[in-house]
Amino acid sequence: MKPYRLAIVRQKYRPDGGAERFVSRALEALEGENLELNVITREWQGERNENWHIHICNPAKWGRISRERGFARSARELWQQEKFDLVQSHERIAGCDIYRAGDGVHQRWLTLRVQTLPAWRRTLLMNDRYHRYVIEAERAMYQAPQLRAVICNAEMVKREIIENFRFPEEKIHVIYNAIDSSRFLPATPAGRQALRDSLAIPHQAVVLVFVGSGFDRKGLASAIKAIAPTNRYLLVVGQDKNEKQYRELAQSLGCLERIRFMGVQKQTLPFYQAADGLLLPTKYDPFPNVILEAMACGLPVITTPTCGGSEFIVEQESGFICGALDINQLTQAVSAIPSLNNDNKMGELARVRVKDETPARLSQQLITLYKNLLE
Repeated sequence: MKPYRLAIVRQKYRPDGGAERFVSRALEALEGENLELNVITREWQGERNENWHIHICNPAKWGRISRERGFARSARELWQQEKFDLVQSHERIAGCDIYRAGDGVHQRWLTLRVQTLPAWRRTLLMNDRYHRYVIEAERAMYQAPQLRAVICNAEMVKREIIENFRFPEEKIHVIYNAIDSSRFLPATPAGRQALRDSLAIPHQAVVLVFVGSGFDRKGLASAIKAIAPTNRYLLVVGQDKNEKQYRELAQSLGCLERIRFMGVQKQTLPFYQAADGLLLPTKYDPFPNVILEAMACGLPVITTPTCGGSEFIVEQESGFICGALDINQLTQAVSAIPSLNNDNKMGELARVRVKDETPARLSQQLITLYKNLLE
């Protein structure tokens, strides 16, 4: 039987991105199925696989809106020309068959983001031409008759799509990201000590890890403020153009010597294994892969109710759910994370929770969805 031709659309593929990790895991999980796998992208920075057909679609751009609009137009023209059986877009492009809402709802993110801004900046942000373009592109996509299914990575996002766009609930499918628990493993006590030696962190210290780029949205300021009055250490894995101001914040709070800014890392596993818990007080995040990775490594998680990953956390058993700006609550949670060398019960429960979120399960859920649509 001739294989079905599936096209996955992602404007820029870089290995450290959350959506890109979903794409790569999905592609790997779908290998062996009766599918011809295609990727439409402006730039592919990942490893090549001879079974994946990479279509480079890189029109000229002169700014953010031009970049988005140009790629959307060119990608749509390409998939119409190729006549793929299914087009699954990870970008807000009207006309796709399936949209994966990995970035959540843009209007929802803006509403949460402006809460901490002064009035003049709030007005500027809400009237920004780029954000208005994204909101309209998102609305046009959900209204397009071609859209037959939406994949969400959290129930939180499903609710937001129904509320914001009145999109039919029966067309929304919650499919959680996959995690390879045989690769993301807890460290042995000796291994954890060796990693901490390399980071100049005392063996007996309780260490939290923060993983994510875009420090404002991910809540690094809240993480630093929550760490400051404790004796905990913090590993910051990720990058941001304003890193200097976060260093200055830590310096002003007297905790800079307990924070390690590590930049972007291709391999995050050693940093999970050096830590006792994940601290991610994000303002808005549909479901970051780092939560699955940390839990698979046996780490309890501190995150927020505006993070879809909180759906995996049982309060005070495998982690804590705190307001993104509630520093007192975050500080209490930070203080409640035990040293894994002394008490790993929370970490064990966290690992058990994610062990069934396998690539095989992701593959089966996607294949079932594709077959239903193709039939």
